[in-house]
Amino acid sequence: MIPIRLRMFLILLAATGAVWVSGFVWIHQSTAAKMDRVLDARLAEAARMVSTLVTDERVSMEGAASLPMAVDHAYSRQLSCQIWRLDGTPVAGSSAAPKDRLAATEGFSMNTVDGVEWRVYSMVNAERGVRVMVGDSMTMRKRLIGDVTRGLILPALAVLPVLAGLIWIGLGRGLRPLRRMAGDLAARDAEDLRPLDRRLPAELSPIQSAMNDLFRRVEETRDRERSFTAFAAHELKTPLAGLKTQAQIALRGDDDQRRRALRQIEASVARTDRLVRQLLEMAAVDAREAGQNRAPLEDIVADCVQATEVLARERGVGVTVLVERDGAAHDRLLLGAALRNLLENAIQASPPGAAVSIRGSGTRIEVADAGAGIREQDRPRLTERFFRGRGAAAGGSGLGLAIVQTAMQRMNGTLEFRSGPGAGVVASLTIAP
Repeated sequence: MIPIRLRMFLILLAATGAVWVSGFVWIHQSTAAKMDRVLDARLAEAARMVSTLVTDERVSMEGAASLPMAVDHAYSRQLSCQIWRLDGTPVAGSSAAPKDRLAATEGFSMNTVDGVEWRVYSMVNAERGVRVMVGDSMTMRKRLIGDVTRGLILPALAVLPVLAGLIWIGLGRGLRPLRRMAGDLAARDAEDLRPLDRRLPAELSPIQSAMNDLFRRVEETRDRERSFTAFAAHELKTPLAGLKTQAQIALRGDDDQRRRALRQIEASVARTDRLVRQLLEMAAVDAREAGQNRAPLEDIVADCVQATEVLARERGVGVTVLVERDGAAHDRLLLGAALRNLLENAIQASPPGAAVSIRGSGTRIEVADAGAGIREQDRPRLTERFFRGRGAAAGGSGLGLAIVQTAMQRMNGTLEFRSGPGAGVVASLTIAP
């Protein structure tokens, strides 16, 4: 990949070259136009001067006289003069003038005589009955214009390498703060996530701000992962310790104690199984990109109801499903994880004999329970990982609503809670279309 300094240098050099070429074309055209006007004025002035000489009889009208015309050494044979009678016979002419007549009409004209192109000014001296013609060789005129243009362009062309060098040096100085920032980052330890505080030009400040924001988010993610690991270890340690204790009781106790111990072991295993399942589910939701393995909403709801059927039967809670079949499809893993955890929480929160309802249509799904509701002081922390409010059902891990919130974030959706029409809570999932 081309380095940014070289890429910017080539872009600026190309832009400078384009401006330079445009300037050259403009200078050439402007110079040519102005030179044409100056040279045309000279032709007219020379013709009037010769006409005056004719009127004053300073030019012989007998035979084909030779007119002395002052010429520049470098542009000899450029300016030529002819005097012809109106009847078409020559009177006089300069040494550089062609033998044929330069023009047959008055004023300015372009004519080719003897294979040479001429710019001619012609005027009639009625008093003497002659036509005075003064012409410029276009070859000499073009040479003169070219020499003037080169005299203006060549110094600018000589400056171009100097300008390129200044652009290269200027880019190097301009990119120096970026190199310093790269040096600061390269010298940092992998664990150092402190914000960058170097003073930078206004154009680079957004980069520094974005990197500092990235450092902050990485730090938050790392802290969250550490907390997650610590909480998970703690949550796993508690039921495992209980399993060990109850196993020891079962080995040493009588039949009644053994039965009670086995029931406790079963409860601990169930709690551990749910915790491990939710940990795996949280990891899967964290790593999931939305939009994969899409399925109709009614199929996802049916899977979640089936997955919680045993829990609902054990709790004596009924589940009512009212989902419209509108053909909407969603990510099976993400929406399934969200709905399953909401349904489990609703079943756990509802008393025996109550009913939990699931209503859905398109991009909005609601799960309503018949529990005691949510305490106001617990609402801000409901979706925190491992948070369990006061009065939470036994056996929970505090991961269910965190999984729901993470799944909704992956789907660009929202999770909201409101009080039910009677008792309980209604959890609403709104999914971005």
